Amino acid sequence: MAHEISEAVYAQLLEALGPDGLSREDDVRLAYGHDETEDLSHPPAVVARPSTTQQVSAVVRICARHAIPITPIGGRTGLSGGALCTLGGVGLALDRMSVIEHIDELNLQAVVQAGVITQVLQEAVAAKGLYYPPDPSSRGSCTIGGNIAENAGGPRAVKYGVTRDFVLNLEVVLPDGEVIWTGANTLKNATGYDLTRLIVGSEGTLAVITRAVLRLVPHPKETRLMLVPFASAERACEAVSATFRAGVTPSAMEFIERDAISWTMRHTEGLPAQLSADPGAYLLIEVDGDHADAIMRDCETIVNVMESFEAGEALFAETASEKDALWRMRRSVPVSVKAHSVYKEEDTVVPRYELPRLLRGVKEIGARHGFSSVCYGHAGDGNLHVNIIKGDLPDAFWEKELGTAIREIFALTVSLGGTLSGEHGIGLVQRPYMDIAFNAAQLGVMRAIKQAIDPQGIMNPGKVLP
Repeated sequence: MAHEISEAVYAQLLEALGPDGLSREDDVRLAYGHDETEDLSHPPAVVARPSTTQQVSAVVRICARHAIPITPIGGRTGLSGGALCTLGGVGLALDRMSVIEHIDELNLQAVVQAGVITQVLQEAVAAKGLYYPPDPSSRGSCTIGGNIAENAGGPRAVKYGVTRDFVLNLEVVLPDGEVIWTGANTLKNATGYDLTRLIVGSEGTLAVITRAVLRLVPHPKETRLMLVPFASAERACEAVSATFRAGVTPSAMEFIERDAISWTMRHTEGLPAQLSADPGAYLLIEVDGDHADAIMRDCETIVNVMESFEAGEALFAETASEKDALWRMRRSVPVSVKAHSVYKEEDTVVPRYELPRLLRGVKEIGARHGFSSVCYGHAGDGNLHVNIIKGDLPDAFWEKELGTAIREIFALTVSLGGTLSGEHGIGLVQRPYMDIAFNAAQLGVMRAIKQAIDPQGIMNPGKVLP
């Protein structure tokens, strides 16, 4: 497998893309050689930035002829190293393919290119009274193509579902350069194998996503947002499942423990004056719908549930600016943790009733191995982001021994009925732990699919499969 790019191949790529679409300058390679995964950097030999599907196809055909690794690159906001060019080769950046081609108000669909920023799409459909609910924290910079490749989630997944639930059809370029559509622009499709769902979440290891047909829903007319403090983080987690058992499905239900709040308060301006680092944890809970009276009844039920788990007084956001401030606080948590210390983030997910046991187990594992952790995440989904803090830990432990503790965390997660990743994907850094979630037969099926579609192994090599 060729890791570098010869002058002859570079000339072919240049002819396919033009001078604006290809670069091997060091600063460009470095810029496209990292995402948000720790401090890892793996620059490609060249950065290809096509502006059409035909150009993507041409690049892939050239790479296939010469067995050159291809790494699709989206908004570079990933947390599992999925977009890192670990074998050099071509970094295939889709950021120039950023057109919202059509918003179909009659069928509630949108046709978008892979490089469209998620927030840009959300705002464009909202202007027409429509809603695209998948809502990652990085929505202001992540792309639809990257969201699809990772099957991204976010806070609203608890009610509306993850990215997979909004993808109807995909245009993709296969590893030989062939362009296909994977499905149909219909809500139901029982015709043949479900290629669309096979590509969603495949992390660029099977094909390059170039265009998507997405399902939309009417925009909810009303929302209520509350921040509920708890003396105990475990009690906050216990209240999560109880809320759903009481008959309420919030549109978002986020868990944030004390240190995450404390660090965020230091790095984020304009937060509510009532916000304090004293509670052991907070739940940020949103309810949406079309009828204010129904929403208020749900809020009353939620408050009653919270009180039964020893919650403090709920803070309700009464204005749009107050809601924005609370959501800005939540979205600032990952950045604040990163600013505080070197860390490793694990994206665990369990059935929501098991969330208290997962949190307790993570803390016990940390105590045994001598590290601290800061936890937050999408509690309504049972999705807990475990941030292991380096702090003053020795480099030798961090580099050589921490993996043992991470295996224990994943083993606990799987024993509780969960799995390794809820929304960040496997990519590079979770790849060594796949044997915890899957046996040899399951991994064999995945390898057979990979071999059948990408026999040369050029599509995002070194990712997902151990």
